[in-house]
Amino acid sequence: MNDVGTTGSAVRRRALWRVLAGVLLVTLALPVLAAEGVPVRVGLLGYRGEDHAVGTWDATLRHLDRALPGHVFTGTAYDLPGLHAAVAAGQVDFIITNPGHYVELEAAYGVTRIATVETPDGVEPSAAIGSALIVRAGRADLQDLGDLKGARLGAVHPEAFGGFRVAWREFAAAGIDPFSDLTPHFYGFPMEAVVEAVAAGAVDVGIIRACMFEYLAAEGMLRREEFRILGGRPMTGPASIGRECQTSTRLYPDWPFAKLAGTPDALAKQVGMALLAMPVEGGHAWTVPVDYQPVHDLFRDLMIGPYGAMAERPLPQILRDIWPWLALAALALAWWVVHVARVEVLVRRRTKELRDAHAEARRQRGEKEHAARLALLGEMASSMAHEINQPLAAIANYASGCERRIAAGTDLAGVAEGVHLIAGQAERAAAIVKRVRTFVGKQASEVAPLDLNVAACSALDLFRDAGASRDIQLPVALAGDLPMVRGDRLQIELVLLNLLQNAADATAGQAQRTVSVTSGRAPDGGVEVRVADNGPGLQPDIRARLFEPFFTTKPQGMGLGLSLSRSIIESHGGRLWVEGGPTGGACFCFTLPVEGPR
Repeated sequence: MNDVGTTGSAVRRRALWRVLAGVLLVTLALPVLAAEGVPVRVGLLGYRGEDHAVGTWDATLRHLDRALPGHVFTGTAYDLPGLHAAVAAGQVDFIITNPGHYVELEAAYGVTRIATVETPDGVEPSAAIGSALIVRAGRADLQDLGDLKGARLGAVHPEAFGGFRVAWREFAAAGIDPFSDLTPHFYGFPMEAVVEAVAAGAVDVGIIRACMFEYLAAEGMLRREEFRILGGRPMTGPASIGRECQTSTRLYPDWPFAKLAGTPDALAKQVGMALLAMPVEGGHAWTVPVDYQPVHDLFRDLMIGPYGAMAERPLPQILRDIWPWLALAALALAWWVVHVARVEVLVRRRTKELRDAHAEARRQRGEKEHAARLALLGEMASSMAHEINQPLAAIANYASGCERRIAAGTDLAGVAEGVHLIAGQAERAAAIVKRVRTFVGKQASEVAPLDLNVAACSALDLFRDAGASRDIQLPVALAGDLPMVRGDRLQIELVLLNLLQNAADATAGQAQRTVSVTSGRAPDGGVEVRVADNGPGLQPDIRARLFEPFFTTKPQGMGLGLSLSRSIIESHGGRLWVEGGPTGGACFCFTLPVEGPR
């Protein structure tokens, strides 16, 4: 009773809509196109052939003729491809088609629905279209969708809505691909050809529009007992009024009446009002457009129609479509591989060249260091000879004393002491020679933690006798507890000896010659050594070129000492410069970074 009451309320609401639509139609009838007999073309989808389509919708067309004087509505039946082509060519003004075809035309050509058909038997327009899967009654082996794998399938067309696609969605939900798991046969319109194929045993199962089975039985075109609807269930349940239609699928909105994008809006509005005001004629009436989202859901699930671009295409097809881009990508990849290989070869070659150049530069710097040490030794040769002569003279004296004592045969203790003194002086001479040989000889660079004061003391020991022979005062002030630096001791000693020798040369002609050496912490946190003299100082033009290779102010100089000294200090991460001395001469300073926190 509740269902019947609900249906009755729906019918009353639709009747009220028709009354209102009629009033509006009268109001809008005046500005209708003035021309008399203007043709209006309506395209009809003929799923059961042309005669059936024209007969089904003739009542609607005649109602529009009456409602819109001055217009003549003419219906033309098409199959699916034909109606599609007519819309594309603009050969029709309105169309009446199934909901699936409408959704495709809406997406492709901007077709717009203005009304939805309804029937007077209680079937809701939003759930009126389904498909029935018919089999012969004797096929006990076919009871549900799972039994259809490998079967022969009869349908109207791959793009037919109720004649294929509605059932396709159910197949897909059951894990069946109708194109690979079944053997499809498409017979085209009219749809009765599918029923005939099932009856003749040409196919095992056929797809037809829901209710068509019942219509054909009522028309005497088939015997109901010879067929069965697979998985059939009532379309609308108890609310159906005298209708026994069964469906094998979900239900979708009924057919729409739609206008093309180029159809005038004023004409479309009047047609819409006339359709809503139309009473039940020819077994149908019209209502406001319903929601066609279920059709969109079907297309989206199957990845067809407007959603076909989302479908996964077979790999060969994808390759055919994108092969130019693949070829371009392959060429780019090949170029990149060649480029990377070429760059790798160039980098390795350049690295080898840099490594060889670095080794050559290191060798040349070693040669320069050796030459500088030899030059310094040449300048200090007289003082070195004097320093070696002292232990040699002492040895000679001690040896003479020992000879006299031995000849006298007395004071054997004195002889023993003399021999001991001779040995000490020999060791002193050997130490001097070793120190000179160590300084002059070619040795591999050895960078290690270094106490800068120790290096300064070693350089001062080598220089002290040379300085003393020239009456040079050598005050030394080395700060205690200095942090360790990292460097090569012999290279640092070479720098210090260069600075000491240059300072000694600069004091020539001074009444009192003084060269001072100090060490301490630098303002930047490193360790600093300063070698100052009381000479006349440096002229600006000389100071500007002082560190250039082969520039010298000494008649016999090589011009390598200061240039080499600066390169050594800078290679240790330090800095070497010259400034005015505290007593008016010059002061050469260098800093080295500390090894780490103490």
